[in-house]
Amino acid sequence: VQLQAYGGGLVQAGGSLRLSCAASGRIYSMYVMGWFRQAPGKEREFVAHINWPDGETVYSDSVKGRFTISGDYAKNTVHLQMNSLKPSDTGVYYCAVRKTSYVGRWLDPRDYDSWGQGTLVTVSS
Repeated sequence: VQLQAYGGGLVQAGGSLRLSCAASGRIYSMYVMGWFRQAPGKEREFVAHINWPDGETVYSDSVKGRFTISGDYAKNTVHLQMNSLKPSDTGVYYCAVRKTSYVGRWLDPRDYDSWGQGTLVTVSS
């Protein structure tokens, strides 16, 4: 699976950005598409994921209520709408995919098989 993420940029605190990720190649019939982020000097952390094809979503506590993950199963795409951005949201955002056989929660980067190249989000104060 190849992943292409885009949509990052520079935004002021309180602003919004929308990230997108498109998957191509060998796509599974049941899989998870997730977003992670990594700030300078910090470990990669879970942001949100969506279970396909049922569409169930999972969010980290730090973004719940501000970020929304959505997408199109038929087009193998996922979006991350980020509102009320904070400087602490700054980092490189990665999309990732893992194959699954059931609906669950996968919050560890090691759970994922394929990764995109990342897109930088910078939130200024």
